[in-house]
Order: sequence, then C-alpha cells, then structure tokens
Amino acid sequence: MKKQAISIAVGVIVAGGALYSAYYFGVTQGAKSTHPPAPAVAEAGIKTGDTDPKTGKRVLYWHDPMVPGQRFDKPGKSPFMDMQLVPVYADGEGTNSGVKVDSRVAQNLGIRTAEVKAGRLGAVLEVPGNVALDERSVQVIQARTSAFVQHVVVRATLDTVKRGQALLTLYSPDWVAAQEEYLAVSRMPASGQPDLRSAAKSRMLQAGMTLGQVDAVESSGKLQPNQSIVSPIDGIVTEASVRDGMTVTPGMTLFRLADLSRVWVIAEVPEGQGRNISPGLPVKVLPTGASEPLDGKVDTLLPNVNPATRTVKVRIVLANPGRRLLPGMFTTVRLEAGQEKEAVLIPSEAVIHTGQRNVVMVDAGKDGFLIADIKTGREASGMVEVLDGLKPGQKVVTSGQFLIDSEASLRGTANRLTNSQGTSAPAAPVTEYEGVGRIEAVSPEALTISHGPIPSLKWGAMTMDFAAPPSGLPKGFKQGDRVRFRFHMDKDGAAVLSSVEPATAAAAGGKP
Repeated sequence: MKKQAISIAVGVIVAGGALYSAYYFGVTQGAKSTHPPAPAVAEAGIKTGDTDPKTGKRVLYWHDPMVPGQRFDKPGKSPFMDMQLVPVYADGEGTNSGVKVDSRVAQNLGIRTAEVKAGRLGAVLEVPGNVALDERSVQVIQARTSAFVQHVVVRATLDTVKRGQALLTLYSPDWVAAQEEYLAVSRMPASGQPDLRSAAKSRMLQAGMTLGQVDAVESSGKLQPNQSIVSPIDGIVTEASVRDGMTVTPGMTLFRLADLSRVWVIAEVPEGQGRNISPGLPVKVLPTGASEPLDGKVDTLLPNVNPATRTVKVRIVLANPGRRLLPGMFTTVRLEAGQEKEAVLIPSEAVIHTGQRNVVMVDAGKDGFLIADIKTGREASGMVEVLDGLKPGQKVVTSGQFLIDSEASLRGTANRLTNSQGTSAPAAPVTEYEGVGRIEAVSPEALTISHGPIPSLKWGAMTMDFAAPPSGLPKGFKQGDRVRFRFHMDKDGAAVLSSVEPATAAAAGGKP
C-alpha cells in the first residue's frame, strides 16, 4: 500500500513540473513577441546629447512621428502608437537651414513636389450671371387719342404675342369723325376738289390712326368705328395696363412688350478683374441645366461697383434661338482673354496664404525644405503666376506643407511659416496641437472629427467640432475622409483648425 501511495505522489510531482515548465516557456516567448527589442540606439546605450555612431549626429531627443509634440529623453516603444520612437538629430540646430524629413515619413504622409515652370497663363475667369431682357428691344404701346376700350385680347403679363396679333380694340370719336370726313370727300366728283381727298387722308393720320388702319378705310370705303391695336414684334408682354371699358387718354401706356430673340446676360465680376475685360471679348455662357455653352461677346463693362459684393457688372449680348433663355435664369459665364506673355507658374495648392504674405516650401535637396516668400499675380486653371521669389527649375511642395512646418517647430528652426517677413525673431508663440481622425460632418463654419487621443491636452478619443481657420476650410474634404489636422485653442477655449490634410492608413497607424 505504501509503495502505491509513493508512486502516485511521484507521478503528481512529475506532472506538475511538466505543466510549470510549459507555462514558463509560453510566458517568456509571449513576452519576447509582445515586446520587441529596442532599436540599435538603445543597445548602443546612447542617451540624449550623445552622438549616434551610425549617423555621426548628436541626438536631441526621441519622439513619435504621429505625436511629434511629445518628447522623450531615451529610446523605446511609443505609448501612443504601435511603433518605436524615432531619434531627432541636431542637424541644422541654431541655424537657418532647411527642414529635413525622413524619406519614409515623407512617403507615408504623401509629401509631393512640383517643378516651377515658365509658361503662358490665359486670363480665364468663371463668374455667375443671370439672364435679363434686352432693354433695346422693349416696345411701348401708347394711346394716340382719347378712346374707349371695347375689348382687351391680351390680359396678362408674360403672355407671348406674335407680330400683327391684336392686343385690344378701341372706339375713338376723333377717329370716327376723321373717317366720316374722308368718306364724304371720297364720294364727291373727282374733278371737283382733287386735293380734298388727300387732305382728308392726312387728317386720319394726324388723328393717330396707323397707316394700316387708314388703308383699311380707303380700300373698304366703309366706316371702321372699332379699331384694333396690334403687336409690332414677336415677344412677351411685360406690362398690361388696360381693361375692358376703360377710358384712355393720349400718351397713356397700354402695353409694354419685349423681344426675346436676343437677351442680355449680366455677369458679376470681381472689381480687381475688371481691368482685364473689354468690349468684344469672347465669352461662353452655360445656362443652368444646359450641357453645351453658348458663344457670345462682351457688350460693355457697366460703370458701377456693387458696394456689398465689390463686383462690377459685365453686359453680354446673346442670341436666343428658340427662346430657350428666359429672364432671371442663372448662368455660368467663362471669360477668356487668351494667352498672354510668358510667366513663372506653380500649382495653386503650393501657395500658403498666411494673411500677411504668400509663401511656398522649396525642396532644396540636401539642404532640406526651405520657406520662400513669393509675390503672386493672376490665377487660372489651377496655376498661379509668380511675379517674384522663384525661378524655373526649382521644386515646390504641393502636399504635406504642415508636416514640414511642424518639424521646423519641433527643431526650433528659424525658417518658419509663422515668421514675419524681414524679421529675425518669430512672432508670439501659439500652442499648436495635432491629431488624426475621420471627418463625421462638414459645414462652412466647422468640421466634426472623430479623433484619437491627444496626449498634449490629456484628451482621450472623442468626436467634436473644430472651427474653420480665418482663411476658410480647405476644399475637397467630405464625410468619411481620414485626415491629419493641427489646431489651437482660442481665447474662449474653442478648438480652431490651423490646417487639414488627407491621412493615409500608413500615416494614421491604422487607427481612426
């Protein structure tokens, strides 16, 4: 019995040892896979201020490229992202040299450049416009004598009328008297008074009857007591001022008609662009809902500036076959001044408007990215004319500018976007924060963004509104887009965007 008990105890001890060995092996291997070894910098025992033997540069600090505002004095794993901290070296510290960005980071964040080129920029301008009546075609129908309205045929404004169509019928005692006099003279012997017939005919014309009405009396030889007033044009009625039974007096307006075979298009042009427009300039007009534009020419530039919109009106005369263009219809007007002299051109997206100046980021090769002040001119078709500050052959950054400026801020580089032109000291500092997230809603005043934690503010992941910057929200963003953004807090504690850029999955670390 004792032997059997001993055998059972030994078996339990052996099994327990095997289970413990398996547990220990699993734990140690899991720890190795979960916590990879620190980078070569840590193995070499390099600390802040030491020189990295691989690069020969002094290490300033370590940081997470996704959260560059947080600095660390030793290497290791980022507390924010599933990645190792990256060393920041002292290249260019205390100098005005450019900002250098690691090529892998630049590729992940989509930094793109474009070459500065010489070319010709056409003065192309697209502005809104609306269709109006051609005031030169307006016809006013007035009463030529005192009369009574027997019947009104056209009773409403905007009714269409045809040339020769009766508008109303009048009974005029003066016209009846003139007709009776003519008919009485016409019955006299022709040899009696040869001039009386001609004088009686002139009497009818002087009474206000038209030549057609006089011919009708002469040809019929009968009294025409009720006379019709007919339309002189094909068009529409813009004013109808008479009704059945009314008494009209000489000079009273009965109808106002407008011809739609030709219309005006009134375009609103910014006052600064008015100097580039002259009569005869060819234009293309695209009415709302139309697929093909209509060709026209500028008639005149009206000498008046709208004080509310700071625009001038350009009048365009346009043929209107089929009467498809109607008064009040909205249009898009494209004014083309043709190709002008050769100029230095860059993409519009490369220009950063800081409010006081226009700057670009120049790719200087080994010297990194440099900030250059430029003077801009005209803009058209996605290109901007550079009057001063760049030369053909240089390369400018068209995407990712805010990342480079962030790197300059972290390294204390003097060459910053926020520096005032011509001064050596930076402007009063404004604390900037960065985040990565997804756009949930877009409005003219703000973006609603679901973002991850922002450690510098001790914020966790949340969804909140970010107010638009003073220059307005960038175009092209929509709900669902993943973005990287920078912002600051205003005096009221509201978050105000400084910049927004698309974020790739690699750049965002795969997190929302």
